[in-house]
Amino acid sequence: MKTIINLESLILIAKDAAFGIMKVYNNEKLFANTELKSDSSPLTLADKTAHEIIYNGLIKLHPEIPIISEEGEQIDFEIRKNWATFWLVDPLDGTKEFIKRNGEFTVNIALIENNMPVFGIIYVPVSDIIYFTENNKTYKREKGITNKIEVSHKKNNLTAVESRSHSSENEKNLLAKYDIQNTISVGSSLKFCMLAEAKADIYYRDGPTMEWDTAAGQAILTQAGGIVEGLSYNKPVLRNGNFLCKNKVLIINY
Repeated sequence: MKTIINLESLILIAKDAAFGIMKVYNNEKLFANTELKSDSSPLTLADKTAHEIIYNGLIKLHPEIPIISEEGEQIDFEIRKNWATFWLVDPLDGTKEFIKRNGEFTVNIALIENNMPVFGIIYVPVSDIIYFTENNKTYKREKGITNKIEVSHKKNNLTAVESRSHSSENEKNLLAKYDIQNTISVGSSLKFCMLAEAKADIYYRDGPTMEWDTAAGQAILTQAGGIVEGLSYNKPVLRNGNFLCKNKVLIINY
């Protein structure tokens, strides 16, 4: 059964989280409040603040829908394996980019139905730009103006987007097989957005990510007409393997 959601209320939750992130970002004392998680990845006060805002907002808006969040309690597979619908959240995607102060971090909120992302919001706090899906289309809202966006139809003279912090030799070797004329490095889920608005044509990720890193981006890219191969959701372990994102006409073997 398709979940009926209030788009503007969800956008407001993402904006509130972004506001909380920017309060930390712009305060030197708060910004310095960083620790390491068990996997040695950084955890900032902004991560924790955004999580609380999103979690409380989603519970208030949809108390019937469970939530998986990077910074929340990790839920055993035996409990979640039969969930037909749930939220999948990365409160601050691109924590390393946040720490570098390069602006390339995002708030990611996705709705999963039958183990596939059906709705996504990606909010960019520094630039106040938001990407979202509605009625199987993808939109970008900037300076109060909303426009529908779509992937490119290019087969040649391609632009590849790669991770600013996680590029690899396997990624470079795969891209070398194709007519890549330009490569852009960018952090966080912005890579999905670059493809969704036809600023890039291909993104290959070699190496682990987590489901909350990719869910909102996958919804945004696929509903803009793009293709994502190699990702699935609500797995026993929420870690992703290698995956490929591309425009609708490009044929890639990997």
